[in-house]
Amino acid sequence: MWRAEHFRTPCEPVTSLEPDLSTEDAYAIQAINLARHGKGDAGRLVGHKVGLTSEAIQSWLGVDQPDFGGLLSSMEIPTGAELRVSTLMQPRAEGEIAFVLAHDLRGPQVTVADVLAATDFVLPAIEVIDSRIRDWKITFADTVADNASSGRFILGTQPISAEQIDLRLAGMWLRKNGRVVSTGAGAACMDNPVHAVAWLANTLADLGTPLLAGQVILSGALGPAVPIVAGDFLELNIGQLGGCAVRVV
Repeated sequence: MWRAEHFRTPCEPVTSLEPDLSTEDAYAIQAINLARHGKGDAGRLVGHKVGLTSEAIQSWLGVDQPDFGGLLSSMEIPTGAELRVSTLMQPRAEGEIAFVLAHDLRGPQVTVADVLAATDFVLPAIEVIDSRIRDWKITFADTVADNASSGRFILGTQPISAEQIDLRLAGMWLRKNGRVVSTGAGAACMDNPVHAVAWLANTLADLGTPLLAGQVILSGALGPAVPIVAGDFLELNIGQLGGCAVRVV
């Protein structure tokens, strides 16, 4: 999987080599490959993402739980900038709500109230997911090992308090080349994106890993992911949260 990323050539599923790969071992593979990026600025951990938060994608993979991955500084693209598709393999774009923490969040038993109290602000986010595994032929263990199919992310620039709006009712649309290609709402993400952040904090507690002040948490897709290619222009809007955009080259 590391070679697939390095050479931009998709590989066969990890589970084709190890059919009984456990979730624990898949997360161990994820951690090893994240560590390989080194401790320089490009490899700096700046947050986490929650994936598989919708019932539709859980049903597709035959699972009943989300997964998580790490966000590195090299994955962030400024809004309005260019995303080079040559650095990815099979990219797809999703609209999400990002949480930026003001205080550390340590599980277990983190509640919705705890998440809101620890959140500095929320932002609209385009997550560009990608798979190192050929044709997205993945199981739950495969996507966990693949850092939850992380690729790139783009954040909006107008912070808003998470307590100022009902995130569950926040409507999302994603346009590609001027045409709406994905719609959804906060309720599609574990009934409320705040639930996804609480789940992440409590799950990471089992590993002794807190969510830290200043970190970005991508809480999960609000609508379907859409394939992207060079030449596409993506625009996201999530109601009161505003939007962000990126040009694919």
